[in-house]
Amino acid sequence: MSVTTEKKSEGGILETLRVVAHALIIAVIIRTILFQPFSIPSGSMKDTLLVGDFLFVSKYSYGYSRFSIPFSPPIFSGRIWGAEPTRGDVVVFKLPTDNSTDYIKRVIGLPGDKIQMLDGVLHINGKAVPKERIDDYVEYDAGRPIRVPRYKETLPNGVVYETLDLVENGFYDNTPVYEVPEGHYFMMGDNRDNSTDSRVLSAVGYVPYENLVGKAQVIFFSVEEGQHAWAFWNWPWTVRWSRIFNTL
Repeated sequence: MSVTTEKKSEGGILETLRVVAHALIIAVIIRTILFQPFSIPSGSMKDTLLVGDFLFVSKYSYGYSRFSIPFSPPIFSGRIWGAEPTRGDVVVFKLPTDNSTDYIKRVIGLPGDKIQMLDGVLHINGKAVPKERIDDYVEYDAGRPIRVPRYKETLPNGVVYETLDLVENGFYDNTPVYEVPEGHYFMMGDNRDNSTDSRVLSAVGYVPYENLVGKAQVIFFSVEEGQHAWAFWNWPWTVRWSRIFNTL
């Protein structure tokens, strides 16, 4: 091999490395400042979010904290360009008891609110949130349909969403009054009987403002539970086409 050929080969490798490095830097910037992809591993937000959904979370919606940065380095505290979440937002946050774990729930209580469940009805500041029975949610187990009671809730600010009621008189259908501290939020899953959320003070509890990662915006891909997103040869049968580009 001639010296010229060797130099061209080295130059090609260096150029490839530069392109890869630039692509990684751009990806990190986009992930940190704009959007971060997340996948849904559990059914705690059914039927708003299903296992196998992939969604984009906007990092800019509530400003930036150290949890906006990959690996959450403790380089600063609080939030930069902070904005308060709205009641009813679907939010990704770092678990207060384990800052390495991401959770996704709905914002139910704002700082200073009093939250309580009574006979399966959500109460905010002493007032019952309107709850209307709608058509059942139907899922299948080995081809056998399973019907789950479904309700429509309307929060005081007009946000409407659906909840599931797996168990009548479930464990967290009656709770004490939770008083949300300043600088914290009360999160709940839409699948009320299958969600470890702020009602479980020892596991989740009140979520600090700093722990908010971002707001769930849109489902960009979805496959049936138990299927792999990378198995593109199965997509015609496993992709939930009707869920793609659904906004939240």
